[in-house]
Order: sequence, then C-alpha cells, then structure tokens
Amino acid sequence: MLSGWPSSTNKDLQPYYNRREELSVVDGCILWGSRVIIPPQGRTEVLAQLHETHPGENRMKALALSYVWWPGLDTDIATKVQHCHHCQENRNSPAKAPLHLWEWPTQPWTRLHMDHAGPFQGKLFLVLVDSHSKWLEVHIVPSTSAEATIKVLKSIFFTHGIPEQIVTDNGTGFKSGEFQDFMSQMGIQHICTSPYHPSSNGLAERAVQTFKSTVSKLEGPMEHCLTQFLFKYRVTPQTTTNLSPAQLLMGRKLRTTLDLLHPDTSKRVEDKQRKLMTDKRPRTFAVGDKVFVRDVLHKKWIPAMVIKITGPLSYHVETNAGVVLRKHVDHLCPEDMTTSTGQSEDWGPTTTITPTTTRTNPPQQPPAPPLEPVRHSTRV
Repeated sequence: MLSGWPSSTNKDLQPYYNRREELSVVDGCILWGSRVIIPPQGRTEVLAQLHETHPGENRMKALALSYVWWPGLDTDIATKVQHCHHCQENRNSPAKAPLHLWEWPTQPWTRLHMDHAGPFQGKLFLVLVDSHSKWLEVHIVPSTSAEATIKVLKSIFFTHGIPEQIVTDNGTGFKSGEFQDFMSQMGIQHICTSPYHPSSNGLAERAVQTFKSTVSKLEGPMEHCLTQFLFKYRVTPQTTTNLSPAQLLMGRKLRTTLDLLHPDTSKRVEDKQRKLMTDKRPRTFAVGDKVFVRDVLHKKWIPAMVIKITGPLSYHVETNAGVVLRKHVDHLCPEDMTTSTGQSEDWGPTTTITPTTTRTNPPQQPPAPPLEPVRHSTRV
C-alpha cells in the first residue's frame, strides 16, 4: 500500500483495492476513515469483545461501525450471534404469522367455538358461540370438569340441535376421555387448537371478552345480568353479517320493547273493523213476533210468525198456511217494515219442517201463492 497498488489484484485484496483512496496508515495501523482494519489473526478476539454482553446482532454491528472493519465483518457478527448458546435461548419471538381465517359455514349451528371463562365475579362460565350466526350461549358452571361441561351441552343441544364440529382449546376438561367419548357418541368432530395459542380460537376468546366487559358494567344478581346481556346481544345486528344472531339462527327477529315505538297498523285496522261490526247489529226477533218471510221464488213477502230461535241469525217461522220454514235473518223483516217486492236480492234456500204441535189456524184467507221447492239450507 505504501509502495503503490499493483495493476491487477487477487480476490482477497479486492475489498481493500476498492477503498484504496480512503485508506491511510497511522503508527503502523491501517485505517479506513476512522475505523481500524483488523487483520485475520485478531478478528476472533475483537468479535469476543463486541459480543461481551450479548447485545444482539444489530447492536454489535452498530458498535463495530464506530471502531473496526474488515471484509465480511457483518457476516462474521451474524455467525457469532447464531452460534451463541445464550443468545439463542433468550432471543425474541419471531414475527407472528398471519391469522388463518376459519371458513364461514353456510348453515347455522354447524361449527361451534367454546371456551371456559373465569373465575369472574366469583363464578365460572361456559361460553359457546355459533360461527355462522354469532349466536351466543353463556352458562354458569360449578367447575371446568368434563361432567359439568357435558351437562350444559346436553341442555343446549336438546334446544338447538347437535352441531357438526366443536372447536376448543386444550383445557383438561376438553381433553379428558369422558369428553372425548361424549363427542364421539354425539357424532361431533372435536377440533383442538394449538396449545398456548388463544388466537386460534379467536371467536370464543372474543365472545369471552365481550361478555366480561359488558356484564361488569351491569348491576344486580349475576343471573339477571347474564340473561339481560344475552338477550340484547342476540337481537343486535353483527358488524360482519349486518343481521342479528336471532335472525340468522331462527329466521326471525325477536320482539323487544323497542318494537312498541313502531305504530301498530294491524291494531288500528282491527279497531275499525270492530267498530263497524258494533255499529251494524243484526236484527233480532223473539218467539211470537209477527214477521214477513221472503218468498225467494216469487220475490214476495209472506206474513208469518216466529216459533223458534235456531241460531244467532236463523229462526223457524210458521206461515199463515201452517208451513214451518227455517229462515236466515236476512229473509225476515218486522211486520211494520215496508219492503219493495220488486227488489232483486240474492236470497238463500229454505227448508220446510213439519210442526210437532197442533196450532189453531187463523181465519180463512185466500190461498197463498205456491212456494219454491224445499231445499236444505247450509247457512246459519
């Protein structure tokens, strides 16, 4: 270097040749800028000093940047850290992998996510959520044992049916043989997430968080707060589906007190119909009343008398000729009521009934016009 650079350099000298204009010699030491160039025989000791407190790869490079240099310094520092047993045992965790999204079931109550929560306010809870509808079930349990869990699950399954899959963590109650046998008997595929990785069962973890944060703000007995929370949660539209859990699971909206704010159109219609029926009461007759009976065939009114009430709108009447007829109230009118005989109306059929008692005939009158043929009435 003091006597000049050769016209051609070998591979080992190429890094120095590329920096030849920046190299200098001070008291027998070759410097690149302010950094001392360390020869191969001294590099191991310099690396040991840089790594004395196990600062990590980046900090070692930053420290070396102020003092020393040689070709391949960064590679040697990385190798030193990778082969340090203490550094590898206490290294930081790598970057978390992107979350793997569960496939959204096309049908409700197909895959359920389940977890235990608590102790919370002195109680343990079993939290279960449907991945399709986001329907939430929260039940107080005495323990996290398989026996207590199975008892609650049977009650839920007998209400909503048996799902195809259940996702849980690796809790002792879920991993027990008793719980595995129950899953097998029900024909349910039991999926366990990776140990100590709660985000794999994120739907259940989120449900637990929502349950705790909401119930902790409510006042009153836990049972009352729990039912109040579940009802409001089930009728509230979810951000992912824009529909409430009740709509997706049951196919309908649950009625709440907020529905009372909407005008009740059906009630208004019913009130008007009831008023119309009240204002138009049907005519009524008593036994012995003298009336006129409509002769449907000849469009005439025939005098008669009511002898029996057979229904709310039907009567037995007897004409002056002694013929007993069953008539609807629409075919009767009071004796003092005038009716046009030329009016065309749609009258129903009549039935002639033979009287069972003897009655004194009125004074002889001209024979009445012939009546229509006897037919059985189907109207009341």
